[in-house]
Amino acid sequence: MITSPAFADKRYAVLGLARSGAAAAEALIASGAEVIAWDRQDVAREPFEGRCRLIDPLELDLTGFAGVVVSPGVPLNTHPIGPHAWQYGLPVIGDIELFANARAALPAHKVVGITGTNGKSTTTALVHHILSEAGLPSVMGGNIGDPIMAQEPLAAGGVYVLELSSFQIDLTFTLDCDIAALTNITPDHLDRYAGFEAYAASKERLFQMQAHGTALICDEDAPSAAIADRIAAAGKPLLRVKTDDLAAQGFAAGRSPSLAGPHNAQNAAIAVAICRQLGLSDEAIAHGLASYPGLPHRMERVCEAKGVIYINDSKATNAASAAPALAAFPPEPGINDGAPRIHWIVGGLPKEDGLGACGDHIANVAAAYTVGEAGPMFAGLLEGQTRVERCELISEAVRRAEEAARPGDVVLLSPACASYDQFRDYEKRGHHFRQMVGVITGCDTGDAANRSILP
Repeated sequence: MITSPAFADKRYAVLGLARSGAAAAEALIASGAEVIAWDRQDVAREPFEGRCRLIDPLELDLTGFAGVVVSPGVPLNTHPIGPHAWQYGLPVIGDIELFANARAALPAHKVVGITGTNGKSTTTALVHHILSEAGLPSVMGGNIGDPIMAQEPLAAGGVYVLELSSFQIDLTFTLDCDIAALTNITPDHLDRYAGFEAYAASKERLFQMQAHGTALICDEDAPSAAIADRIAAAGKPLLRVKTDDLAAQGFAAGRSPSLAGPHNAQNAAIAVAICRQLGLSDEAIAHGLASYPGLPHRMERVCEAKGVIYINDSKATNAASAAPALAAFPPEPGINDGAPRIHWIVGGLPKEDGLGACGDHIANVAAAYTVGEAGPMFAGLLEGQTRVERCELISEAVRRAEEAARPGDVVLLSPACASYDQFRDYEKRGHHFRQMVGVITGCDTGDAANRSILP
């Protein structure tokens, strides 16, 4: 784990002992800090019995504490821990801020921070993969992989590649990234912010924390372009990235099937720009692009049965991230006489009204199978544009899609919604889809997480 003398003999309260909270508490204890920790779940508290005081910080006078560490899942706009800590003048921080505080004691290294509404996980994993394939010490953390404080420090010259959600940035104040990258900004998580402008401002804070590093921004949407303009006006190092850079620089051909589709072209263009900034050769970058294995729940090929391909894109939790999946499978003259190919499973907990960018690709949809809380909304929007099957449950949607699909068709779970109406997270939803596909088609989907889709 990462430890630091910066925490020694200080007092911290840690609220929430799931993955990142437990890692933060362990790192603080190992660094010689006094820790007060709490979680509502008995099983989460058990590993800390007898090792620190287990008290809800909401019940404590926090005078003299250095800070309160919370999970990014804690909604600061509604949770009482914020006002309680702030009345004592304390910062409410996350594990990324602890990492920022610990950096001074680590061997010489660089930090790449990647944020954005869509594509940040793939971009983070791709950068880490390219660096690792090139033999450069690297770990990835933040909103992906293991908590950063639980990982072993890198040797000198290593690169920490961090995926950073807006929630994590909200809990971070001193992370000075050597390279800070922005993929895009579209409406998301508006239940946690006063409005879209506040959400976009949260992303921008990653760049405001930079003292000397380079800001790398894909400026193909208006909010991202506005951030880039403000950085340029301030005279800070800035590199603007376009999706078309990938082809212009000769990287479009030969990339992994896991990087198919226009959204992944954008992710790859950003990753290439980051790796070039880190000094990698184009040859090393091309090798990493070609060998990238992909991530589960992102255009993940589950199986092919009776000529029908089943794809798990459960990570598409908003319309902007589902639209590229719909765009990836247009009708083809040689397949079913050029008829629409996609059997689209859509719905869940809605983040927005309407079809958004998905509306541009309905001509690719043979049928829509609506599920979850947003099912009736999507059914109403899509009836008259394509065949609609009101299913409610993913299992029923898979069954009906399997009955209707013809060889050459695609059954696509790309929900354009959050999962919380029926599942704990998008991963549980994706696993459930995989299981249902296996049961209904008879395919072995046990190793599906290691396969990705080539349209």
